[in-house]
Amino acid sequence: MQDIVTIQTANQSSGLGVTPAPNQLPNGGVKASGSGIVVTPRALEKIRSGFAKEGVSPTEGGLRLGVLGGGCSGLSYSIRFDTRPRERDRIYEFDGVRIFVDPKSFIYLHGMTLDYEQTLMKQGFNFINPNSTRSCGCGSSFS
Repeated sequence: MQDIVTIQTANQSSGLGVTPAPNQLPNGGVKASGSGIVVTPRALEKIRSGFAKEGVSPTEGGLRLGVLGGGCSGLSYSIRFDTRPRERDRIYEFDGVRIFVDPKSFIYLHGMTLDYEQTLMKQGFNFINPNSTRSCGCGSSFS
């Protein structure tokens, strides 16, 4: 069975002003209802451009987020494009971008924010995870 959560990032206008969408966060991120996963607009933009580069259809495929054993702090993040979800995946949709999370990884990723950072020193996706008790210097490993 697959859980599907659909989130829209667009603001709704009431004629009297702009009202944020129900799941819109102050930093511009979007939180999936009941899922505790947030994806920032910068990350969504980079994921969309990655679909085009990798030749993955956004309607069929998605970005797979996961957790693997290993790394200098015990667990490491996994991120890759996938052509379709697996049978037991949780599927989240953020403004047309699908995110796949397997059940075991969801335990560790629940409550996290996926951001994209591009500075002179670092470029890449950034997992901001409140479940992490400690992480390594590069930010790709945690426990």
